[in-house]
Amino acid sequence: VSYYGSVIYNPWKGIFRSCAYDHFGSNNLIVVTPSLCFSPQVGRSRSSGLCFSDGKCHIDYILVYRKSGPQSEKREIFERNIRAEGLQMEKEASTTDVIFLKVHAPWEVLCRYAELMNIRMPFRRKIYYMHRRYKFMSRMEKRINRFRGWLPRKPMKFDNNTLPDLEENESFTAPFSRSRIHHFTIHNKDTFFNNATRSRIVHHILQRVKYEEGKDKMGLNRLLSNSSYEAAFPLHEGSYRSKNSIRTHGAENHRHLLYECWAWWGVWYKYQPLDLIRRYFGEKIGLYFAWLGWYTGMLFPAALVGLMVFLYGWFTLDHCQVSKEICQATDIIMCPICDEYCPYLRLSDSCIYAKVTHLFDNGATVFFAVFMAVWATVFLEFWKRRRAVLAYDWDLIDWEEEEEEIRPQFEAKYSKKERMNPISGKPEPYQAFTDKYSRLIVSASGIFFMILVVIAAVFGIVIYRVITVSTFAAFGWALIRNNSQVATTGTAVCINFCIIMLLNLYEKVALLLTNLEQPRTESEWENSFTLKMFLFQFVNLNSSTFYIAFFLGRFTGRPGAYIRLINRWKLEECHPSGCLIDLCMQMGIIMVLKQTWNNFMELGYPLIQNWWTRRRLRQEHGPNAKASFPQWERDYNLQPMNAYGLFDEYLEMILQFGFTTIFVAAFPLAPLLALLNNIIEIRLDAYKFVTQWRRPLPSQAKDIGIWYGILEGIGILSVITNAFVIAVTSDFIPRLVYAYKYGPCAGQGRAGERCMMGYVNASLSMFRVSDFENTSVYRDYREPPDSPGEPYSYTLQFWHVLAARLAFIIVFEHMVFTIKNLIAYLIPDLPKDLRDRMRREKYLIQEMMYEAELERLKNNSPV
Repeated sequence: VSYYGSVIYNPWKGIFRSCAYDHFGSNNLIVVTPSLCFSPQVGRSRSSGLCFSDGKCHIDYILVYRKSGPQSEKREIFERNIRAEGLQMEKEASTTDVIFLKVHAPWEVLCRYAELMNIRMPFRRKIYYMHRRYKFMSRMEKRINRFRGWLPRKPMKFDNNTLPDLEENESFTAPFSRSRIHHFTIHNKDTFFNNATRSRIVHHILQRVKYEEGKDKMGLNRLLSNSSYEAAFPLHEGSYRSKNSIRTHGAENHRHLLYECWAWWGVWYKYQPLDLIRRYFGEKIGLYFAWLGWYTGMLFPAALVGLMVFLYGWFTLDHCQVSKEICQATDIIMCPICDEYCPYLRLSDSCIYAKVTHLFDNGATVFFAVFMAVWATVFLEFWKRRRAVLAYDWDLIDWEEEEEEIRPQFEAKYSKKERMNPISGKPEPYQAFTDKYSRLIVSASGIFFMILVVIAAVFGIVIYRVITVSTFAAFGWALIRNNSQVATTGTAVCINFCIIMLLNLYEKVALLLTNLEQPRTESEWENSFTLKMFLFQFVNLNSSTFYIAFFLGRFTGRPGAYIRLINRWKLEECHPSGCLIDLCMQMGIIMVLKQTWNNFMELGYPLIQNWWTRRRLRQEHGPNAKASFPQWERDYNLQPMNAYGLFDEYLEMILQFGFTTIFVAAFPLAPLLALLNNIIEIRLDAYKFVTQWRRPLPSQAKDIGIWYGILEGIGILSVITNAFVIAVTSDFIPRLVYAYKYGPCAGQGRAGERCMMGYVNASLSMFRVSDFENTSVYRDYREPPDSPGEPYSYTLQFWHVLAARLAFIIVFEHMVFTIKNLIAYLIPDLPKDLRDRMRREKYLIQEMMYEAELERLKNNSPV
């Protein structure tokens, strides 16, 4: 393939073009040079550090240990058994005492284990058939396509010629078989198995090689845990940067291409190259970014509707009768919010807060709560369909996880008791029923105790709010003194955020409790740990929000008969404009601070660590030390992936999903904040995976695991909480009751702004100042002090409002759950065209296999 007169070798069948294609047009040919070894002369100069010293054998895996490290005998036996499996090795010493063991899998070994692992490989290009169309539909499609031709090309979509032609995505695949190797499309043995597949095969072998005599003395993971090896990882395919411009010389390898097309901030608005991510990092990481991209895309309509709800409140602000009455109530005196320092307030002092409350608590709030509940269901149901398409394109439809190995800790604990495994038919360690469930009970008790610790922290915040209101009311600065309640809420939220960060020791507690349970396999351990961490983090992050939404100001009593904390401090009351402004501040501050902190830690920590490593290397070896290092040493100096894999990434997004849906009726801007954060999050994660982390082991997965069930649980909880927020926290129900029952339009069946005249007076109760405990109206539905009945008892309007709130909760939940279930029923998990393609492919594969076998027999038959 020639470019500007120079010849560039391209072993792939398809031609690679870089992202610069979008800027230069379809006539420019920009070739990606693959990171493989071609010859001792050309290969090493082009891909330094990716091959053995002979320049021919490609490095598929790197093991790292120190000369002074322990367990040298185990390493020797392990390496001897590696050679017995057919793998080739070469040792390379660094300037320090670190030894790099390079591992290469020859063609014969790759074929043998690809067959054992049932790895699907391409054997023939896919053939697409056009379905029969009616003439009318054909004419309509032509007109639509002609109209699309007038529109500009989608700016977010990469041109099909921009990304490499990944042959396995465009071919029929089948489990590899050495006896049918002639069926498969093999243009070049060096590139038939891509780098990710080669690394996965080598890792599979290393996990089954023994290092001592004994049935359980095997596997690389055990050697890493006992410090026999310091690190083990596959290599990146070269540098992610190039001295030459990608626009003129093309991308040098897949890592460079991923950086330019995905991790570079200049392409933040582009769709992710999921097939290329999957090829480089494996299906498990590819599915995470596919889910994150899908979630971010689905946030666009939610953010748009939430912004419209907010703007509706903004544009109707001057027409809101309730805020008008509050702003004009200069002659209405309110009871003080604290005992000693708080003065009597005029209701008109709450004018600004009443207007701000209307931005979030208006007639569109109920619609938005229903919309978000439906949105969560549509998001999950369509993700099922999207996942099914990806699973088909990535050959994961029929993939099943192999029988997992027993965890070494479980094996060591229960090695004395064995029973027959019903799947493998071999004896294995057995955990008795009583032992298993006694450990589960202890673990559940630990979870309950830690939740009580969080509740105790929330109670501490409540005490702080109660005490600080009086302190701020007597503050010397007039700005603080006049806004003592808002200052109390703001500082309490910031302190609550610090407590949330400090209580992140939950990770150690979750580890302790999970190890106490002694799960049998790694997946059981991972699911148990995930559930505990989610519960801890969810309660830690949302407990204060639940308190403000459903308990703040609900149990304070009334003037003259306040409920006091330790018989001293009066419990905090809501602002005269309601508690919704406190809930909005809580959600807004926590959401912004939490996301900012997470983004800083995700990228800032590895950046600082890698900068410190580069600084140390420059001091030891000179300013150009890194450039002279081979690829394995450069990768070793990067940060390893998190010990729990994608757990932290999923947990952050799942908690954000909870914030976006659970209290969205109180904070309609939450989807917009989540959207802005996720646009940054995708590129942060991409940059981190491509540039700051060692290349993780490519692994397979067909879904997002236990996280999907957690998302469904959050969707159900969001319906309940939003119903209670609208019914209990918001003033929506009291306003409706007044409009239809007590206002000027009572009995007329309508509830406009004119029908709300007099609502503020109807929501206030009279109080005689002489009845104070120590020394005016307050917000409640109580009889006046001179009532012929019982003074200060609840009025009939209070019971009407309470009944309406309960009725709304029941109606709202049943209606939304019905809509959710109906939508889930109407949306099939598999798209119809995908189902047809799967059936068609199964039929064509059988036909092609049969034809290929006939052709082989015909060619081998004697003449």
